[in-house]
Amino acid sequence: MQEMKSETKQAGRFGEYGGQYIPETLMTEIDRLTAAYNHYKDDPDFKAELKDLLIKYANRPSLLYHAKKMSADLGGAQIYFKREDLNHTGSHKINNVLGQILLAKRMGKTRVIAETGAGKHGVATATVAALMGMECEIFMGKLDTERQALNVYRMELLGAKVHAISTGTGTLKDAVNAAMQEWTRRMDDTHYVIGSTMGPHPFPTMVRDFQSVISKEIKAQLLKETGKLPDAVVACVGGGSNAIGAFYHFINDPSVKLIGCEAAGKGIHTDQTAATLETGRVGIFHGMKSLFCQDDDGDIAPVYSISAGLDYPGIGPEHAALQAAKRVQYVGITDDEAVDAFEYIAKTEGIIAAIESSHAVAYVQKLAPTMNKDQIIVCNLSGRGDKDVAAIARYRGVDLHD
Repeated sequence: MQEMKSETKQAGRFGEYGGQYIPETLMTEIDRLTAAYNHYKDDPDFKAELKDLLIKYANRPSLLYHAKKMSADLGGAQIYFKREDLNHTGSHKINNVLGQILLAKRMGKTRVIAETGAGKHGVATATVAALMGMECEIFMGKLDTERQALNVYRMELLGAKVHAISTGTGTLKDAVNAAMQEWTRRMDDTHYVIGSTMGPHPFPTMVRDFQSVISKEIKAQLLKETGKLPDAVVACVGGGSNAIGAFYHFINDPSVKLIGCEAAGKGIHTDQTAATLETGRVGIFHGMKSLFCQDDDGDIAPVYSISAGLDYPGIGPEHAALQAAKRVQYVGITDDEAVDAFEYIAKTEGIIAAIESSHAVAYVQKLAPTMNKDQIIVCNLSGRGDKDVAAIARYRGVDLHD
């Protein structure tokens, strides 16, 4: 496996997964970050400032929308969408970024860096950095800068410097590598805003906590509207941040079925897939022990998905543990199924959802008809799909570019 330097602690374990597998040069900074997070997560002033920003800047709580037309059309369970796509910057990413950059300010940092795949995490980081007057640099695979050119321009418009990474496959994995190297080079004034529930402890726990506002709101909103819990919660899975956010407050509710939808690409039996939980093996990469797509030599394998945001060869360690405990079911959704769902929800409900989120919508299309009309599915729409319209058009043979 690549990038294994040393395991210095057993902190942040989810079963056998998680931990801190990092270079010795990063250990002091990771310890500082862990101490700062453990202090400020319970600090009344920090919590009050974050809550105020979530409400007044990010537009929380996001809506819980009853998709009556889709429910009637599919002829089974009642379908609700958690509308994270309506947040400021257009995705769930803003929840975590506000928390991390607020923490970075408390730590005295003046500069933030981040990786991004589809661009939404990069846009959210650039946005909050501008709000808080911090220098910002974003690392993005060269292929992804071409797939998501509009988001690159948005980041630059917000004052961020975008680095197009041409090593490897030029996708999210390579952007993470570059951002970690940059953090190692310049830690004194810089915080690395990791965008998903991945990396060394405390990142998987910290990102999970900041995103858990999603499931907290779902539970309160659905109980208020229907008086009961959902029968199923469905979310797409790349690194796993929106999914763990949507699942977290239901993990101890055994009546609620939790389903993560990962990118199967051209199919899990092909070499063009990013379905880590279905095809991956235990390994160590990007500072954590988890499941990763690997070749016969144990090196990280190239992965593929139409979705830049799900095109990652690993999974957050908490998801690996939840699969091992059989608490969450993970299913693969192909490009074709996701594109069909992208078009279906647009025409049926008037919502252009991100291609990432459309993977979850595709599974809802399969699941709802198997359930009764008095049962409820909540599907997390993690982001809006404006960024994907040109790519979907080209997928359908239309010559359209951003």
